[in-house]
Amino acid sequence: MQQSINKERVILGIDPGTTVLGYGIIKEAGKQLSLINLGVIKLDHLNDHGLKLQRIFEKASTLIEQYQPDCMALEAPFYGKNIQVMLKLGRAQGVAMAAALSKSIPIFEYAPRKIKQSVTGNGNATKEQVAAMLKTLLKFNETPQFLDATDGLAAAVCHAFQNNVTVGSKANYSGWTAFVKENADRLK
Repeated sequence: MQQSINKERVILGIDPGTTVLGYGIIKEAGKQLSLINLGVIKLDHLNDHGLKLQRIFEKASTLIEQYQPDCMALEAPFYGKNIQVMLKLGRAQGVAMAAALSKSIPIFEYAPRKIKQSVTGNGNATKEQVAAMLKTLLKFNETPQFLDATDGLAAAVCHAFQNNVTVGSKANYSGWTAFVKENADRLK
């Protein structure tokens, strides 16, 4: 199946969090990316974890209804030392995913290092470096109040860059032989 080079799609990127959830929405038209919106959902005023999850689901659903994204890209929770934090982040990610799945929107998950590598060329880039590169790539001047917004935006841009690798080329392979034939330059 050949993907059209001029195909347009809207990508919703989410940086899950239970204190602040960041999001970014971009439009991809061929190889051109443009910023639609970015922002945060503040949850620090809520003490009940269940209420935070409910709010994440409601706000993600509202973003989906308002912007009609074709897909959702999320930053995967990184493996930290505090298992309780990991569980809470996983739940936040899960309810954001559920909002997309309830509308039959495909979801894609990327490790933080992969997102940073895709956007800046450096998997160890700081949040500030990611934000600066996004401002250059998407040509916006405003500095978001929270870097969580640019982290969500970075997830969307990362997904767009992953798919641009296959634009105009055969994306479905019938087996390893077909893959190797199409990607001979990638083999060592």
